[in-house]
Amino acid sequence: MSKEWGPLAGLIGEWQGQGGLDTSYSHSRGEVWKTPYLEKVTMKPFGPVENGSQSLYGLDYKTAMWRDDETNPFHTEVGYWLWDAATGEVLRGFVVPRGIVVLAGGKTTADAKEFTMSAELGSSSYAIGENTYLGQHASTRAYTVTVTVNGPDSWRYTENSSLKMDQFPDIFPHTDSATLTRVA
Repeated sequence: MSKEWGPLAGLIGEWQGQGGLDTSYSHSRGEVWKTPYLEKVTMKPFGPVENGSQSLYGLDYKTAMWRDDETNPFHTEVGYWLWDAATGEVLRGFVVPRGIVVLAGGKTTADAKEFTMSAELGSSSYAIGENTYLGQHASTRAYTVTVTVNGPDSWRYTENSSLKMDQFPDIFPHTDSATLTRVA
């Protein structure tokens, strides 16, 4: 089964990470804040998906993150990770319920243990879409994520969302990183 999913094969399963770190602007505190978080991720394989001559294999994913002892997650995402073996493209499409959607992509090899995907606001292929409020007050201009598969039971990501925010004259780097371990 894993050959069809290329570099995504190592991500199939259920994962949990404690010790993730979110560096973002805290509106309640009025300052940049580094917040540790717990994350739970599920990655379910599917495919192939045929688009004419294109054949994709993917992972249906959901993730949620909690700070401290919160009952409700402060961040959730749903989406797909996709592999196109013919072009060597890896993609991640996801929606965040704050009114943003991202399709990030990059080139890699089927046996890669590390790969990077990115998107830019206004791009014709790997792009970011956002609601009017975010566009006016906290616009995501670029997004990059690097994934490292550490072995069969662990993987890590580091991501940066470059934001144009009311609170800063320059682009603000909102970063997240976590190491996840297999729970099922």
